[in-house]
Amino acid sequence: MSTIAAPTPKVKNAQPKDYNSPLFAELGLPSDPNNLYRQTVGCMLYGAEVMGLPNYLQQILAQPKNEIMVHFPVKMDDGRFQLFKGYRVQHNNALGPYKGGLRFHPDVHLDDVKSLAFLMTMKCSLVGVPYGGGKGGIKVDPRKHSKGEMERIVRRFTSAIAHNVGPEYDIPAPDVGSNSQHMAWIADTYTFLSEIGGSNPTAVVTGKPVEYGGSLGREKATGQGVVDTLVEMLPELNLRPDQCTFSVLGYGNVGSWSGKIFQDKGAKMIAVADHTGFIKNDKGIDAHDLAKYVDQHGGVKGYTKAGAITKEEFYRTKVDVFIPAALEQMVQETEAAWLDCKVVAEGANAPTTPAGERVLQGRGIEVLPAILCNAGGVTVSYFEWVQNKTFQSWELEKVDSLLNKHMLGAAARTRAARKKYNCELRTAAYIAALERLQKAYEFRGIFP
Repeated sequence: MSTIAAPTPKVKNAQPKDYNSPLFAELGLPSDPNNLYRQTVGCMLYGAEVMGLPNYLQQILAQPKNEIMVHFPVKMDDGRFQLFKGYRVQHNNALGPYKGGLRFHPDVHLDDVKSLAFLMTMKCSLVGVPYGGGKGGIKVDPRKHSKGEMERIVRRFTSAIAHNVGPEYDIPAPDVGSNSQHMAWIADTYTFLSEIGGSNPTAVVTGKPVEYGGSLGREKATGQGVVDTLVEMLPELNLRPDQCTFSVLGYGNVGSWSGKIFQDKGAKMIAVADHTGFIKNDKGIDAHDLAKYVDQHGGVKGYTKAGAITKEEFYRTKVDVFIPAALEQMVQETEAAWLDCKVVAEGANAPTTPAGERVLQGRGIEVLPAILCNAGGVTVSYFEWVQNKTFQSWELEKVDSLLNKHMLGAAARTRAARKKYNCELRTAAYIAALERLQKAYEFRGIFP
C-alpha cells in the first residue's frame, strides 16, 4: 500500500468514470475507450465542459487541421529497396506555427501521432510559447538500420514532407527514436531543397547539434522541465527534493536527464526500468553512471550495480516520486494499483490512462500531468528557433533561467485553475491551456 499520510481531498469536478462527450459520436472519434486519441481528447473535452468552453471551439480542438501520410522507397545497404511510411499531423496553429517532434518507432501509427500533435497544442498553450501543435514520425526501428540507411531514410522522408514544413509554418524536433543527428540531416536536406532567401532555413527543425544551430540546454530540456516542475510542486505535498526517493520508467533522453538532474538536487534513485529490463538498489543507483552504461549497452539490463527485478517488483518499489518517461499508456489500472509512491510526474506524453489515473486518485497519489511536466522540451526548442531566426547563440545560464520561468508560470496557471474550478491537476492544466486558446480565437474570429 502507498505510504501517503492522508489521501488527496475529493474534488467536485473529477472526471467521471464513464465520461462520454457528445462530440465523440458527432465527430466520429474512435469508439474504443482504450484508443489513445479518444483518451487524450476526452480529457480536454471534460476540462472544456467544466470551464464552459463554447461548443464550436471544442469541435475545432477535437480534430487536427491536417493529416499527412507519405510512403517513400529507400535503398538499403544490400541493394534492395524498402518502402517506408511516414506521418506529419498538424493539429492547430491559432497561437503560432505548428511545432512538435518526429518519432522513429516500428509501432508509429496515425492515431498516436494525432494524439501527440493534440498534446503539443495544449502543451505550447499552457507553457506560454507562440506555437501550435504538430507531430510526425516514421514507421521504422532505428536500431535495425545502419547509420547510412538511417540517413537515407531521414533525408527521403524530409523530401517527401518538405512542402508541408518550414521555419514559419511547421517546425519538427526530436522525439522517441530520433536525435540531433537526424535533425541535422533534416535541416541540411531542407536547406538544399529550399529557395535561397534572407531567412535561415536550418530553423525548420530544432534539437539540432549545437555545432549546427542547436541550442545549449536543448538535450536536457525535457528532463530539466520535469525536475523544475517537481521542485515547484513538491512543497505543497510536504516533500523536499533532497529528501526524496524516486524511480524512473524509461531511461532514454527524458528519463536519464530527469534522473541525473533530480539526483543532483539531492534525491535518490532506487529503481529503473526500460525496454530491456527492471533494476533496483535500495541504497541508490547513480543516475550519471547508469546513463553512461545505457549509452554503451543500449539499456539497463546487466547493470551490475543494481539487482534485476520483475515488472511487478519495479512498480511496487516504495518511493516518493515515480517518473514515467517511456511511451504512452504504460500506467494502466494494474500498474496504478501496484505503485507505492506519493507523486507521479509524467515525463512522457500520456503515460497514464484515464482508468489508471482514477486508481491513483482513489489512492491519494498526486499526478503531475504531462502537458505541464513534459513542456520543457518544446520551450527550449522555441529558444533554439528564436536564436536561429535572429542569428544569436545564448549562454546555458540564460536558457535554463528562461526555461524555469516558463515552467513556473505554467505551474502557477495550473494551480490557479485547480483552485478556481475545484478539479484535479490534469483537468486544471487543460483548462489553463484552453483559456489561452479561447482568448486567441475571440480576437481572431473564424474565417470567413
